[in-house]
Amino acid sequence: MSEPDQPQLDALQDRLCYQFSDRTLLKRALTHRSAGRHHNERLEFLGDAVIGLAAASAFYNRFPDADEGVLSRLRALVVSGHSLAAIARDRDLSSCLILGEGERKSGGRHRDSILANTLEALLGAVALDAGPETALQVAGDWLRPAVESASPSDTIDAKTQLQEWCQARGEPLPEYTVVEVSGSDHQQSFRVSCRLPSRQCETEATGTSRRRAEKSAAADMLSQVSGQASD
Repeated sequence: MSEPDQPQLDALQDRLCYQFSDRTLLKRALTHRSAGRHHNERLEFLGDAVIGLAAASAFYNRFPDADEGVLSRLRALVVSGHSLAAIARDRDLSSCLILGEGERKSGGRHRDSILANTLEALLGAVALDAGPETALQVAGDWLRPAVESASPSDTIDAKTQLQEWCQARGEPLPEYTVVEVSGSDHQQSFRVSCRLPSRQCETEATGTSRRRAEKSAAADMLSQVSGQASD
């Protein structure tokens, strides 16, 4: 197990825009369970609540007319593991992770789940170091770009968007057909077609489930028909 040195920790705090009074909290937050008994999972639990509240508050204020369902889906969008891992990568969190030898050798330093969980643990550490209000402010700063770029339309999947597009024009609904299923039972791949009967348009896409393939095919169809003059 290797730990980041003090210059690395100082640089990380600059990137996080927060300076810890208690450096042991910072190190604890960076420590994965594979590295020993004093790991970051309890801090992660605390940080998860902080970041969820920060996102909920941001979207509540940004979209005053959005209903609870839309707000919930927007929050889920920006606090997803993929989204939090992207924030962690922007701050080069991977260079300071404290991992056990097995996780380090298997590429854990760059794994979305570990990066996202560590980011949450850091917020938990901030909450203990400076209080929940400061932690909410820090979380809000980290989430701001994702919150500002998000839109209620992002919470509607491509299949729903395409269906609404057809209904708005009085056209028949899209037709989805499974073209091919390949792979083993536990690693299947679905190839699905999406067809608009009234326009003689058809797209195909693959996915690890039928639903994912249908969404991808619908997204391709939306891109195709968006350039047609009759839109």
